[in-house]
Amino acid sequence: MSNKIATREAYGKAIAELVVEKDNVVVLDADLSKSTKTYDAKAARSDRHFNLGIQEANMMGVAAGMAANGLCVYASSFAMFAAGRAFEQVRNSICYPKLNVKICATHSGISLGEDGASHQSVEDIALMRSIPNMKVFQPCDAIETMQIVKAVSEIEGPCYVRLGRVGVEQVYDSSYKFVYGKGNVIRKGEKIAIIATGLEVQESLKACDMLKDKLNPTVVNMATIKPIDKDLIIELAKTHSVIVTVEEHNVLGGLGSAVAEVLTQNYPIKQVFIGINDTFGESGTPASLLEKYGVDAKAIAKKLEELI
Repeated sequence: MSNKIATREAYGKAIAELVVEKDNVVVLDADLSKSTKTYDAKAARSDRHFNLGIQEANMMGVAAGMAANGLCVYASSFAMFAAGRAFEQVRNSICYPKLNVKICATHSGISLGEDGASHQSVEDIALMRSIPNMKVFQPCDAIETMQIVKAVSEIEGPCYVRLGRVGVEQVYDSSYKFVYGKGNVIRKGEKIAIIATGLEVQESLKACDMLKDKLNPTVVNMATIKPIDKDLIIELAKTHSVIVTVEEHNVLGGLGSAVAEVLTQNYPIKQVFIGINDTFGESGTPASLLEKYGVDAKAIAKKLEELI
């Protein structure tokens, strides 16, 4: 893992390429284009970028109308507003008619940092995966982000892509190929299987490095959260004694819950949940918040040691 790039930065680059490559792609933003990086799409093709102002619910309605007329619409805002404030419009106007809208929400999780609890969405995965017809993704690095942003343009129907503000290390190189609906085994180990998503993939890998003389866990990047890779989860359950899920999201309703739903119905084994423990965040630096809420590499390593 090397140079740090925020997944929102990679999103900007990918969407700028998409509006040039595909005439049916349009981009909507709620007056946050410099933060969400959709400004890159405006620079690439201004006739395909629309600023709807600070009115996220209306933006989702406009996105639905455009999609109903044959366009592939990328709608962006901070995750708290895209998934939270506009939930009803996403549910009723986009998901119910199964329209081709891709909600790419940035500034998710507590790693948003200093903006504090009002902006730190730790509920958005739970909200979005609970809606019928919605597909949910969370890339871990810039390379995977580029591929997912372009891949969802080929997936018919609503998609939610969860992106972050803070720079993260690269996990993959140019040889990586994202496969829709499949988890990616980054490290093959034994006894403990870690299933992580987003920046927690990097934190989990760092935790394993800290414990390399004690443990050799399997590490899986689960970038597609809905539909989740049931076959891989069941295989991991059959070949490991415990599954550890790691996410920068509430432990209620997110990745851990999705994995538990598979395990309880197919192959129940012990599961340990690492995430935000049903609490709001607060203002602080991204690193200090990851540490305080127990989702940084050091905290993950401590949890893993307890399983020995």
